[in-house]
Amino acid sequence: MDKQALYRISYGLYLITSIKENGAMNGFIGNTAFQITSSPARIAIGVSVDNYTHEFIEESGVFAVSVLNRDCRPELIKTFGYNSGRDIDKFAETPWTAGGNGAPLITEGTIATIECRVSQTVPLNTHTIFIGEVAAMNALNDAEPLTYAYYRNTMHGKAPKNAPTFIEEKPSGGELSHICSVCKYVYDPAKGDPAHGISPGTAFEELPDDWKCPVCGSPKNVFSQEG
Repeated sequence: MDKQALYRISYGLYLITSIKENGAMNGFIGNTAFQITSSPARIAIGVSVDNYTHEFIEESGVFAVSVLNRDCRPELIKTFGYNSGRDIDKFAETPWTAGGNGAPLITEGTIATIECRVSQTVPLNTHTIFIGEVAAMNALNDAEPLTYAYYRNTMHGKAPKNAPTFIEEKPSGGELSHICSVCKYVYDPAKGDPAHGISPGTAFEELPDDWKCPVCGSPKNVFSQEG
């Protein structure tokens, strides 16, 4: 089967959060969130059973979705997309406000927030679909949403291992590549990083010392060379 076909499905990128009864909070970046009914308004999200936020949603029965915009800080993607809440406090340096259902809302780098209470769960072995009835929602601005296609094709981002769209990719051989150890972004000298002033044809060794991964904001020294 040609797994590239799965990349033809349209997705957005969302910051999904929840809370426990003791007040602990967590969140992650996912690409599976979509509206399924309008009256009453309901949306569904897909969450890996290995994801720490999964147990938060199971316990509290609530979640919130913040829709990322195209120009959100790479550090936001790094913190919520490539770290586990078991290891760090993801909200330590991220501004947030409490939603009506208690789940934290991220308004910086996002264009809308949606608060839900779980009305149904559908177990799917490795993942769970949580269907939530919308309790509140707010459109924040008119910025462009960050789509998965833009994240993958323009930002050259990679899906983390718990994402539904994760497909293990092996090096194709040939020239050595420099890969971000945090988010698996591959720096391609032929393309450079024009969005951050790096012209096509710039070798990795020629990048400025303060250059950062355009996907997750990690410094140059976390990149490793693979062939």
